[in-house]
Amino acid sequence: MRILLAAALFAGTASAATYGPQLEGFTYPHPVHKYSFASQGLNLQMAYMDIAPTGAANGKTALLLHGKNFCGATWEQTITDLTRAGYRVVAPDQIGFCASSKPEHYQYSFQQLAANTDGLLKNLGIKQAIVIGHSTGGMLGTRYALMYPEAVSRLVLVNPIGLEDWKALGVPAPSVDQWYARELKLSADSVRAYERATYYSGNWKPEYEKWVDMLAGLNAGPGHKLVAWNSALIYDMIFTQPVVYEFALLKVPTTLLIGTADTTAIGKDVAPPDVKAKLGHYDVLGKETANRIPQARLVEFKGLGHTPQMEDPVVFHRTLLEELQRN
Repeated sequence: MRILLAAALFAGTASAATYGPQLEGFTYPHPVHKYSFASQGLNLQMAYMDIAPTGAANGKTALLLHGKNFCGATWEQTITDLTRAGYRVVAPDQIGFCASSKPEHYQYSFQQLAANTDGLLKNLGIKQAIVIGHSTGGMLGTRYALMYPEAVSRLVLVNPIGLEDWKALGVPAPSVDQWYARELKLSADSVRAYERATYYSGNWKPEYEKWVDMLAGLNAGPGHKLVAWNSALIYDMIFTQPVVYEFALLKVPTTLLIGTADTTAIGKDVAPPDVKAKLGHYDVLGKETANRIPQARLVEFKGLGHTPQMEDPVVFHRTLLEELQRN
C-alpha cells in the first residue's frame, strides 16, 4: 500500500509543475544568459549556457544542439563530462524552445536557426566549434555544417532525425493547425508514454521524470497556447525540411553515435500500417547515413534508444570523448 501511495504521489508531482513561456521557474544546471538579436522584424532572445572548462583547458569549444522535446538543460551530464575533459561548452535553446523567445509569427527553417546560432557564436567570439547535435539538433547541426563548414571542426550526430523523408515514404503531411491541435493536448502522461515507448525502448528510470516535468510544465504554463503554436510551426519545419538528400555534401569530419533500438519517426502515429512498419529503424538508418556522408564514422550502441547519452551516460561519454580526440 505504501509503495502504491508513494508512486501515486510521485506521478502527481511530476505532472503538476507549470513554468512560464520561457521556462521561468525551471532550474538549469548552469547560469542562463540571453543573446538578444533582431530576426524577421522581431526582437528575440536566445537563451544559452556558456560553461568554462573545469579540467585543464584544451582551447576547444563544443556547441551542443538539443532536440525537439529537449532543451539545453538536458545536456547536463554531457556538459559535465566535456568541461571536465577541458572543453568550453555552449548549449543554447533555439528560438521557439525552452527558455528562448516564442514569437507569435516566425518563418521557421533550419537555415534560420543555423543563422541564429552562428550569430550567437560570433557574439561570443567563437570562430570554430565542435558541433554535437541530438535528434532535431542533428538536423540543425547538419544544416549548420553545410552553411558554415569553416566554423565546424567536427560534427557529431547523436541519433539525429531527418535520416529519412517521411513524407516521401507515405506519411500523411499534417497541417500546422493539426500539429497545433495535437500540441494543445500534450500532458505529462502523454510525454512519458511516448518517450518510454520511442526513446527508451520501453524502459524507464526515475531520472527521466525531470525532463517530462520540464516539457509538460512548459506546455501547461501561462504561455500554453503560444508554446503549442511555436511547437506546431517547428514540427512543420522538421517534417517538410529533411536533410537526408544533402548528407553527401558534408565536408567536415563527421561521427554518428547511434542507439540501434531507436524507433523515432515524425508522423509515424498517423501513417498507414504498411508505411509505419518501414519507418524509424535506426539499426538500418545509421549504416545508410554513414554510407552517404564522406568518410563518416559510425559507432552503434546496441539496444539503446533515442537518447544514449541519458540511457548509458558512462559508456556514451567515454565513447564521445574518444571520438573527439581522433585526428
